[in-house]
Amino acid sequence: MSDICGMKYDEYVKLVTDFHGTVAPGLIIGGYMVDMAYKKLPKGGLYDVVCESVKCLPDAVQLLTPCTIGNGWLKIEKIGRFAITFYDKYTGEGIRLYLDNEKLKDYPPVQEWFFRTKPKHDQDSEALLRSIKEAGSSIISVQKVLVEIKKDNKEKHTIASVCPVCGESYPFREGKDMCKVCSGEIKYYSKI
Repeated sequence: MSDICGMKYDEYVKLVTDFHGTVAPGLIIGGYMVDMAYKKLPKGGLYDVVCESVKCLPDAVQLLTPCTIGNGWLKIEKIGRFAITFYDKYTGEGIRLYLDNEKLKDYPPVQEWFFRTKPKHDQDSEALLRSIKEAGSSIISVQKVLVEIKKDNKEKHTIASVCPVCGESYPFREGKDMCKVCSGEIKYYSKI
């Protein structure tokens, strides 16, 4: 089994390389996870996605679904597990797909890569990609889940304030007196 969301394996690898800049094994496996989710979920549903890892999985979701960080349909929980959850945005019913450690035993190059038992430069990347292609979705397990749906507050998207320090607009909910940068709560740059 080598098709991923209607694409041949090689087509998907090219898409990954063009998007990610390299053939990322986690992004290939993530493609199989998304493909499996689409096969297991009812057709025509409206789904949101939660990624439990910041690495590779969000890229697979954004490449293969309409769910993006920008539109809010993709959320990232920094749990560090290689898992994604697709759930109905109204009912919360869904499925969680994860890389199953037990199933990796049948694919030593994937297990070696995933558990980093050998430095990356000592791994055989061709054998790893062959092993991922051979494994396909067989190394993924699925469980039914129910995600707690939080009621959206329509006001959260409203730009309600202008920071008196920098003069830029920001959502009122992000700081009552000034934006988070001017208040010192967030500092990721310095003016030069």
